[in-house]
Amino acid sequence: MSRIGKIPIVIPAKVKVEVKGRAVAMEGPKGKLAFELPRHTAAAVADNKIVVTRDAESAEARAMHGLGRAILNNMVKGVSEGYVKKLEIHGVGFKAAVQGKTVNLALGFSHPINYSIPDQIKVTVEENTKLTIEGPDKQVVGQVASEIRGFYPPEPYKGKGVRYTGEKIVRKEGKTVQ
Repeated sequence: MSRIGKIPIVIPAKVKVEVKGRAVAMEGPKGKLAFELPRHTAAAVADNKIVVTRDAESAEARAMHGLGRAILNNMVKGVSEGYVKKLEIHGVGFKAAVQGKTVNLALGFSHPINYSIPDQIKVTVEENTKLTIEGPDKQVVGQVASEIRGFYPPEPYKGKGVRYTGEKIVRKEGKTVQ
């Protein structure tokens, strides 16, 4: 039995879950999510709990059992509480602004970078350098944060760039003049 897969998922009072075959749909205060369970797995709702089962004992079936349960658990947490990633921009003249469904980034290039925000994702900017990315889908929130960070990852000499809040950058010593 999969150690993770056998744990039932408790459904909060404000979340609605609908299971049709292998398709699972959830709706909560933070949004709506849908997911198709991997093969060899099935889900059922009973007593305000989601129980994930598998139909075989192969290594793949055991792996998919834990995967399906973990994704459903992330979905329940996402539609009830949501996920948040925070980014910081370091560098002279580096800044960000949100205009509609677009994030405008000035990162020292000759042109501004315009990043379009996916559906169900909310991006807010504080003090022109602190970005907060929120949404119900853990994977999409992480992907958006990673793509924005990828435009100018922090460099090791001066520490300029876009980094996650709390991320430590190992600084290098520059060349010395002899």
